[in-house]
Amino acid sequence: MISTSPERSAQGAVPAAGARDPPRCAEAVRLVQGALRALNAIVRKQQPEDYEAIRHVYAEAFLRPGFRPPRSPGSVPPEVPLFEALWEAGDVIPELSFTALTDGVVVGHVTASRATVAGDPVVAVGPIGVLPDQQGTGIGSALMNALIDAADAADVPLVVLLGAPQYYGRFGFRPAGELGVISPVPDWGGAFQARPLTAYTESVAGRFQYAPAFSS
Repeated sequence: MISTSPERSAQGAVPAAGARDPPRCAEAVRLVQGALRALNAIVRKQQPEDYEAIRHVYAEAFLRPGFRPPRSPGSVPPEVPLFEALWEAGDVIPELSFTALTDGVVVGHVTASRATVAGDPVVAVGPIGVLPDQQGTGIGSALMNALIDAADAADVPLVVLLGAPQYYGRFGFRPAGELGVISPVPDWGGAFQARPLTAYTESVAGRFQYAPAFSS
């Protein structure tokens, strides 16, 4: 949903039906993997016992200085109740959601949740967050790459998110309207983005629908 660092590189091409998705830049993948090793960090699939640590990550990541000021003492950013509602409704997809740990401590997370495009099942990405003192280390990129690779292996045709094009373009996201995916909020413009995967075909088009937690 919301980026934790505003960066961008080239956007990926839309694969034809049945074609393999173009591989990510090998050098970029190598650098991310090297950064994780240097941090003694790992990225693994989300586990049930991660719940409280994930809530903590989102609370800290989205209240960091310069990102969003606290609304009042003790308040939490909206990403926290969003994650809670998705989890409680069973709309988080555990096999596509990932947790990052450094020295065994949870420092980042990316949420994959159920969504549709005109009735076709797709995946919504977000929230995604990394603890402030771990940002800029490659953990956020590793989380996003893990979700994309897992979704691709699971024959998900499309992943969708709301975020900064300057950052998510590096992962192959592009304005969803270019793929015929209609935003639930027209004012989102180019921030509403989609990333086609190997199973994508042009028939996956129409109005996008998040899980109910996004509109609660």
